[in-house]
Amino acid sequence: MRVSEYVGFDAVGLAELVAKGEVTPAELEAAAREAAHAVDPLINAVVETWPADDEPEPGSTPLAGVPFLIKDIAVAMAGRRMELGSRLAAGNVAGADSALMQRFRRAGLVTFGRTSTPEMAYSITTEPVLHGPTRNPWDLARSAGGSSGGAGAAVAAGVVPLAHATDAAGSLRIPAAYNGLFGLKPTRGRVSMGPDADEVFSGLAVHGSVSRTVRDSAALLDRIRGPEPGDPYFAQQPSRPYAEEVTRHPGSLRIGVLAHAWGGRRTTPPVADALSRTVRLLESLGHQVEEVEVGLGVGWEEFVEATARVMTAHLTASVDGLAAAFDRPVDSSTLEPATLAGYRYGRRVEGARFVDALAVRNRVARSLARYFAAHDILLTPTLPELTMPLGSYAEGGEALDGLGWIGRLNDRSPFTMAFNMAGTPAMSVPVTADPGTGLPIGMQFAAGHGPGSMGRRGGQPASR
Repeated sequence: MRVSEYVGFDAVGLAELVAKGEVTPAELEAAAREAAHAVDPLINAVVETWPADDEPEPGSTPLAGVPFLIKDIAVAMAGRRMELGSRLAAGNVAGADSALMQRFRRAGLVTFGRTSTPEMAYSITTEPVLHGPTRNPWDLARSAGGSSGGAGAAVAAGVVPLAHATDAAGSLRIPAAYNGLFGLKPTRGRVSMGPDADEVFSGLAVHGSVSRTVRDSAALLDRIRGPEPGDPYFAQQPSRPYAEEVTRHPGSLRIGVLAHAWGGRRTTPPVADALSRTVRLLESLGHQVEEVEVGLGVGWEEFVEATARVMTAHLTASVDGLAAAFDRPVDSSTLEPATLAGYRYGRRVEGARFVDALAVRNRVARSLARYFAAHDILLTPTLPELTMPLGSYAEGGEALDGLGWIGRLNDRSPFTMAFNMAGTPAMSVPVTADPGTGLPIGMQFAAGHGPGSMGRRGGQPASR
C-alpha cells in the first residue's frame, strides 16, 4: 500500500481492508514506517520505533492490523523503553506489559513505536531536553501541545490514524485542539490505570487517544474500557458499545456556552469567532444553546493551589522513586527547571494540606454536577488562544516556583483542568480553523458522569 493511499483511511477503514484481505498488517506497518521516515525529521514526534511483534487475526476486532504508537509514559510494553521524556529515567526498560498494553494487543493494534512527551508529562507543550521539541505539522514554528504532543503531531501528520494519549490537566485535549484532531478524555475510572497504580494524580489522570475520526476513538475506547482486578473504583459500563453511539441521533440537547474561562482569562478574538460559528452550527442542528455562568465551587486561586498540591506531591513521589531506582541525583543534571521546581514544592506539601486539596476536588465535582443536572453539555473553547510558538511557554520560567508553573499551566489552558478535577468526560472537536492563519481551533464539549447522569437528552435519560 502506498503512503498516499494509507493516509486516506482512518483506523476502522484500514482494519476493514485487512479483514477483506485487500492489504496485510505487515503492509500497513510498512506504510506507517515510510510515513514516519518522511515526516518525523520535520516534526520530531516519534522517539523510537521497533519491529512489531504482534500478529493480529484479520477481522478479529474493528482495529485488527492497524499501526499504533504509544506515549512515552504511563503504558509499559515488555522489553521496550519508557523514559517519561526525562534524563532521570533514560534507559528505563519495562519488564512486563501493563494492563492497558495487554488491551492494546487484544484490540489487534500493531504497536511499533513510542511518541514524545514533555518531561514527566508535566507541561502543556512537548519540548523535553531529552528528545527536543515536537513541532506542529500545521506550522513547524509552533507547539504541538502537551503532554501528548508527540501523539498529536504523529496522527496529524499521517504516521498513524490514532495514537495512545493521556490527560491529567488537558494533556490529550490540548494536542487535539492544536493539531486539528478529535480527543476524548474519558470519565474517571473508565480505563484502568493498573496494575502498578490504582490512580494517577489522585484520579486527575486518565488514558485515552487522539484520532482523526470520532469512530476511531469510539472503537478504541470499546476495546480498552473496563476495570482490572484491584481497581479502587470504576465507571459503570455503557448499555451499548460506543461505536454504536457514534451513529445515534442525539435529539435536541440543552447546551450551555462558557465563552471566557474561570480565573478571568479572556478568549482571544480568533477563538471567540470560532466559538460563535460553532454556536450557530449547533443551533442550526436543532440544539438549545444559551450562554451560562458555571461555578467551580471554589475561588480560582484556591483551585490553582489545590491543583499544585495534588500534582507536585505525586510528582515528588515519582521523582524520588526514579532517583532511587537509577541511583541518579535529583538536580538540574537530571530534571528540567519546571519539573525541579515542582519537585521542591511537592516536598513541602504536608499531609493535611494534601487532604485539603482533595476536598477542593470534591467541591469542584459537586459544583459541576449541579450544572449537568440542568444541562446536557457545556461548550467552551478547548483553549483561549491559537497554538503557542515553540519556546514561549518557558519564557521567564526561571523565576517561577512549583505553584507558579501550575499557575502558568492553568492560565494557558484554563478550560480543561476542571473536568480532570471533577472526573467527568470532555472532548476537543476540530470544528473549525482560523481564517487568517489556517491553524486548527478546537471546541471542548463536556458532560456529566454517565451512564446514569441526571442530565437529559432528547427527552430521555442521558447516556455518556
